[in-house]
Amino acid sequence: MRNITLVLFGIFLSCGQVASAVTTAPTPEQTKQTMKIASQFMLDKVSYRGGFVWSYLPDLSRQWGELEARRSMIWMQPPGTASVGHLLLDAYHATGDEFYYTAAERVAGAIIYAQHPSGGWNYVADFGGEAALKEWYATIGKNAWRLEEFQHYYGNATFDDVGTAEAAKFLLRLYVEKLDPKYRPALDKAIDFMLASQYPIGGWPQRFPLMHDHPYKDHPDYSSFITFNDDVAAENIDFLLMCYQVLGEARVREPVIRAMNSFLVTQMGQPQPGWALQYTPELVPAGARSYEPKSLHTPTTAENIQQLIKFYRMTGETKFLARIPEALAWLDSVKLSSKSKYEGRSHPSFIELGTNKPLFTHRRGANVSNGEYYVDYTPGNMLAHYKSASTIDLPKLRAAYQDALALKPEEVAINSPLKAMTNIALPKYFTLGKVSVSDLNVRAQKTSETNNLTEQAAELIAALNHQGYWPTPLYYTTNPYKGTAPITQVTNDYAATMVGDDWDTSPYPVDDPIMGISTGAYIKNMGVLIQYLQ
Repeated sequence: MRNITLVLFGIFLSCGQVASAVTTAPTPEQTKQTMKIASQFMLDKVSYRGGFVWSYLPDLSRQWGELEARRSMIWMQPPGTASVGHLLLDAYHATGDEFYYTAAERVAGAIIYAQHPSGGWNYVADFGGEAALKEWYATIGKNAWRLEEFQHYYGNATFDDVGTAEAAKFLLRLYVEKLDPKYRPALDKAIDFMLASQYPIGGWPQRFPLMHDHPYKDHPDYSSFITFNDDVAAENIDFLLMCYQVLGEARVREPVIRAMNSFLVTQMGQPQPGWALQYTPELVPAGARSYEPKSLHTPTTAENIQQLIKFYRMTGETKFLARIPEALAWLDSVKLSSKSKYEGRSHPSFIELGTNKPLFTHRRGANVSNGEYYVDYTPGNMLAHYKSASTIDLPKLRAAYQDALALKPEEVAINSPLKAMTNIALPKYFTLGKVSVSDLNVRAQKTSETNNLTEQAAELIAALNHQGYWPTPLYYTTNPYKGTAPITQVTNDYAATMVGDDWDTSPYPVDDPIMGISTGAYIKNMGVLIQYLQ
């Protein structure tokens, strides 16, 4: 699970170099030609049977999703395979060119291949078969010290990092586009999966079907717990609402209402009216990975406040607003008195149950064989990959709450998919301005030096190289797998680094990035050109 939720990014130039300002606006024909050349390259040269990972060396000798991937593997976490599918449908809507619809169908073939028999998706799939995927988990995955979710092959599907929701939404969009019946079975499996995996209380586990074979015997199987982290519940609600509004799927309405109510029943009582990352089926706050302790979580609390405001605007039911003031007051009470000690962040991420004391996560050791994470009350020396402090914009949350309170009764629930008497069309575009931050290389890209859309489009057209892609600095790389990590003397040398010793296969930043191919940069840059066409 990543520790940062989806955010809106500024426009960036993937080539890392700003072209000289131009005065001539690109023509629609020039823009469309650039879009098509870039898309043909990604589909014909980069993709594997219609699927994608996140980053590639120019010669395709190495490629990465969240970890290094084999050539036969495809990634489902955004900005992976389904994200490209969404982009292609966006380009189809912007241009009317059937090339993009046909390309989206190629992507759909990979997504349907990757669909778990239960109806959901794992982070990753391998066209080499499950034996090859198990071997990847047992080697590269197992040695990724900080990426515990990849250290064990579960053999089921996950809601984590939007992988299942992103793929399901793409199949829904593709089916609705032309009502081609060949996509309905996979779509129906995805809907069935989301309904079957929901707990009676309304929440969802992180993984399903439940396997109960978590490898860490000193930690409970958090993958079966009711999960808010990474917008699991919020994304599932969004998908089911889309099915309700465009397919008339009446069976999903009650599960959506149950899911919204789960946000209410999981909010803790006074004096700690916040939320945890996960809950046991008995609604007891729980920990997850070894650096996610059993605690209340301030970023999740902030995100759930936003969701409750959204639910009120959708339903008009004041129960969703009733306890927001308590949560806001609690967030205010636990904010840090001195931001300078915490890299300028405003709140401790983890708050101990019962005491309101901040908890801080640390690590010692060098790799998966001798490394360990631990929790204490001592601030500082924060993990590079998962901070124990967060930035929460309390004034913005309070303003959103006050805006909701100020709505007139007749203004609430306008155009709500739960209230509408007729079907509501899906948005025309899904990817413009939105790129997942799971991809560290996308997060590291520099923003464009101009806010002028015409100049941005001209820069991108000029930056496309002769091969047909936008060269992108790959700021992150990984150590190649070199066997079982040795048990060495415990050290604190890697306490605040992104990676451990040479046996750690986790991603880490480099001082001198090479130029490569980025799926996220392709999606983002195409989004700029689509906006320019509009």
